[in-house]
Amino acid sequence: MESNIDHPKIVSRTEWLAARKELLAREKELTRARDAVSVQRRRLPWVKVEKEYVFDTDDGKKTLADLFDGRGQLIVYHFMWRRDMDDRCVGCSFLADHIDGPNLHLAHHDVSFVVCSRASVSELKAYKKRMGWRFNWVSSYANDFNYDYHVSFTPDDLAKGEVFYNYTLTPASIEDLSGISVFYKDKNGDVFHTYSSYARGNEEVLGAYMYLDLTPKGRNENGPNHNLSDWVRHHDRYGQGGYVDATGAFVRDEAKPCCHATE
Repeated sequence: MESNIDHPKIVSRTEWLAARKELLAREKELTRARDAVSVQRRRLPWVKVEKEYVFDTDDGKKTLADLFDGRGQLIVYHFMWRRDMDDRCVGCSFLADHIDGPNLHLAHHDVSFVVCSRASVSELKAYKKRMGWRFNWVSSYANDFNYDYHVSFTPDDLAKGEVFYNYTLTPASIEDLSGISVFYKDKNGDVFHTYSSYARGNEEVLGAYMYLDLTPKGRNENGPNHNLSDWVRHHDRYGQGGYVDATGAFVRDEAKPCCHATE
């Protein structure tokens, strides 16, 4: 990437400190606003999950209630599988790289975390091994879970030209998109849907972005898509050529074979 940027003016340490304190006031406003939004999020009404979803896992069939693994709260990341490209979504893989570290702590604070995709367990295990991930990854291929939580779309949905995603109708694109859904299980074993986020709403958990936002060049996403697809790659594909298209799919440079097989 280009190393030079149009930097602000150069000032004395005293002038810098004055400007920094002005920015600090804005940062504190943002922190308080974030806290207020988090309170509002926790006060959202809940919806009881009446349907029984059965997932395929490394340990056999499990219901949604089973995925809590003895804890009271469950976070599910809906990972786009991208069968149309015979590859896995670059953006979802980027987010998945941020799971294992926090998950070491979440498991000790009444939170279970699972990743869910519409693919076979054998496919999930193969990709998980390639990427070196440790989180639980379950298959929703045999149930309606992804459809009911508006991250997957049937051929009939796509044929209409618009799908319901991120709480609005949006132009149809591909059969799977990404999202995060949160659930709570009470002492009676009843499960409730408490929250879901989609699209840029998922950036809150991307630590790499939070670090980049501290730097002079920021996210430095200058085209052609002006998002992470401009630079992010599967972490074992940096320096291997190819590019990421507007839908988040890696397109291989056929003249330079990739370092690993997809499966």
